Amino acid sequence: MRSLLTLVWWMITVPLDALWAFPWTFISGKVDALYKSAMWIAKVGVRISGVRTKLVGLDKIDLSRNYIFMSNHVSNLDPPLLIPRLPFRQTVMVKKELFKMPFLGPAMRLADFVPIDRRNREAAVAGVREAEVTVRKGLHMAVFPEGTRSRDGVLLPFKKGPFYLALETGTPIVPITILGTETLLPKGKTLATPGEVTVIFHPVVDPKDHPDRDELIRVVREAIASALPPERRGSQQ
Repeated sequence: MRSLLTLVWWMITVPLDALWAFPWTFISGKVDALYKSAMWIAKVGVRISGVRTKLVGLDKIDLSRNYIFMSNHVSNLDPPLLIPRLPFRQTVMVKKELFKMPFLGPAMRLADFVPIDRRNREAAVAGVREAEVTVRKGLHMAVFPEGTRSRDGVLLPFKKGPFYLALETGTPIVPITILGTETLLPKGKTLATPGEVTVIFHPVVDPKDHPDRDELIRVVREAIASALPPERRGSQQ
């Protein structure tokens, strides 16, 4: 029943939201209304599916600063569950194929989302440069540094681009561990199973304290892995 309700929710709210929010965004040149409505739709959709979210540690973060939020990634449930709960408007690195979709692509451009081509190194570097411009505007950024979902829940090696971004802009990193989505909506499954997900916000990592990129990757990875079961912590190699 929840699965049916979730499908109906997405099928009704997304087109309705597009009818007013997309034209308003294009006319006004401002994406705030579209962003807020999309985050509300995502948050409610997750609740309808029966997924409960427990946040740990967010109250200890100084929200007056800008951050790059970095999280493990095991499920399609991760973005709609995590991003609406992050403070302020987020910009996100998104695979470039989504930017080819009508309405969605231009809207993501207006929202300062950054296209990333994971298969082309030069294009990926250009994407990081574009992200650098976006972060310097004062926006927060949400990143899944593994670059893709882990099929078995084991933490994958991290891409280097987001850490280059943090070092170049001096933006602090908030490591995040998501626990539970790997069983509620594993890779290959379409609809989520009801249950609880825990989102753990670890202490802020300042790139100024770790000017070596490999060292910064190690510190952030260890923070994220610290809340995972030992068999899922993986290796950077």
